[in-house]
Amino acid sequence: MSDDFTKLSQQLIEAGHFIDRKGWVPATSGNFSARLPDGRIAITVSGRHKGSLTPSDIMLIDAEGRSLDGQTSSAETGLHTALYRRFPQLGSVLHPHSPGATLLSRLRKDEVVLENYELLKAFAGINTHATKVRIPIFDNDQDIPRLERVVDAWLDREPHTPAYIIRSHGFYTWGATVKDALRQVEALEYLLDIESRLSGAHPA
Repeated sequence: MSDDFTKLSQQLIEAGHFIDRKGWVPATSGNFSARLPDGRIAITVSGRHKGSLTPSDIMLIDAEGRSLDGQTSSAETGLHTALYRRFPQLGSVLHPHSPGATLLSRLRKDEVVLENYELLKAFAGINTHATKVRIPIFDNDQDIPRLERVVDAWLDREPHTPAYIIRSHGFYTWGATVKDALRQVEALEYLLDIESRLSGAHPA
């Protein structure tokens, strides 16, 4: 394997361990990926526990999501490759099964609006708290190509959206690097937890 694959695999492993310690990828949930300079994508193998990832749990796919090493990636791989196609500078996509996102997705109908939080500056391109970020909520769907189309339609209208939530499932966020995407994971979970408290879903 190339040095690029080895480096990105280690970053995904470390991200998985961190996210698992926070309790955001229970059981074998979630999937993570990072794009190599040549366009291939390193992605977690389906069904692996993210808290105990090792190099053998990271596989290679091409830009269309086809396995390059005989292993099987998540059924949701198309959601990763769709984001890489849309954003040429994108380097990583992270998908935890966030408690905050899962809870709010059952309380809100179409979106979560995050406004006037200092932590919004954790998102790429935002440098002031005096802003509003809309995080869409899409109904869960086992038909991934159909879900891709729904996500694409939103991003056509709102290309600066930093994440989206799948109802009763979790969220997807992305960044130029694994580190950038991980920063957004942490910020989102904090903000979504605060929003759920404001909704009275659980005590402070």
